[in-house]
Amino acid sequence: MVVIKVSELNRRAREIVEGGLPLLWVSGEISNFTRAVSGHCYFSLKDERAQVRCVLFRHRAARLEFAPDNGVQVEVCALPTIYEARGEFQLGVETMRRAGLGALYETFERLRRKLAAEGLFDAERKRELPAFPSSVGIVTSPAAAAFRDVLTTLRRRMPSIPVVLYPAPVQGKGAGEKLAQQVRAASFRSEVDVLIVCRGGGSIEDLWEFNSEALVRAVAQCSIPVVCGIGHDTDYTLTDFVADLRAPTPTAAAAMVTPDRKELLGRLSNIVDALALTARRLIEDQMQRVDYLGKRLVHPGQRVEARLNQLSQICSRLLNAQRNQQRSLMLRLRALHSGLRSQRPDLPRRHGRCEDLALRLRNGGRSLLDSKRRTLETLTAHLEHLNPEAVLSRGYSIVTRQDGLIVRDSSELDIGATVELKLARGRAGARIENKG
Repeated sequence: MVVIKVSELNRRAREIVEGGLPLLWVSGEISNFTRAVSGHCYFSLKDERAQVRCVLFRHRAARLEFAPDNGVQVEVCALPTIYEARGEFQLGVETMRRAGLGALYETFERLRRKLAAEGLFDAERKRELPAFPSSVGIVTSPAAAAFRDVLTTLRRRMPSIPVVLYPAPVQGKGAGEKLAQQVRAASFRSEVDVLIVCRGGGSIEDLWEFNSEALVRAVAQCSIPVVCGIGHDTDYTLTDFVADLRAPTPTAAAAMVTPDRKELLGRLSNIVDALALTARRLIEDQMQRVDYLGKRLVHPGQRVEARLNQLSQICSRLLNAQRNQQRSLMLRLRALHSGLRSQRPDLPRRHGRCEDLALRLRNGGRSLLDSKRRTLETLTAHLEHLNPEAVLSRGYSIVTRQDGLIVRDSSELDIGATVELKLARGRAGARIENKG
């Protein structure tokens, strides 16, 4: 299990909270309200069962239409977060209004909760805007001042980007459906890289068509990233929640979707200057390196002389080492020679004994051979007496039947049988006429 620091824990918790909880409206009663010297406001928002810490920074507090104080029932549009330094859950308040503005807010909240439950406001659905769009689309009324502001900003920041207008009324009954139709048309035509939905400021009634469910769903289903710039910074509509990016004003929306040409040229100029500076420094470094290497250069003659001196020293060391090794080997050889001399056998005496043993071996071999030869002659003579061929030469013969068996008894023969007679010289056939 990995051990992490408290700061890392709080950072991860903040990322989880901010990623899981979108910008939302929270109602409650102000308590523990304090305004710091910096102008930032710190307070708690509570109801009958719980409370949560809130912070309202100076630039947002300055735009409020009333002075917040303890005991006032308010509704705040805030982003839940965690203050990492102290690990405290808090609401970063974007804007604040007095509670109970009537049926419009109730309708607004009911529709907001419904669409939020469907996931239309989830942060995971938000898409990144293209860094360098090839064209920009605008959904608004061509007669609206917001349209002129957007065009002015686009021409000032990046005059080369084409602009496509999708005209629709931005106020009055049915305007929300017509705005939705134009958003769907832009999505279907796919002729722009980013789409701006905008109009100028006004009352909640003036901006109400931007809370249209049809418009919210059209923006959610749009295949093109959508930037919403409606009213002023304190004005919030449901279209703001579903858009990929909310701009505080139409002019700010135009600035968000296009890069600033002057800024890009400035950055390019800075890059060119940085490259030139880097190249100049690199050249200077190489020049210094050349100077440094030039100081280290040695004349070839000096280098050869140094190598010859080094070689002479090595040769001298080798000769000394060789002499020392030879001296050591000579001493060892003398020691071995002395040891061998003490262990050397009496070779003349042993040579004489070997000659005597050889003579005895030769004499013994001849005697044994003569004895074996006489025994062989005797056995040969005995075998000659037992040789059946010798018996045949005295007039005897050997009788064999046709099956090759030697006949030893007349009972082995039948009358009329044919036999073979082996004589001392040659063979003869015979037939048995009688036997006894």
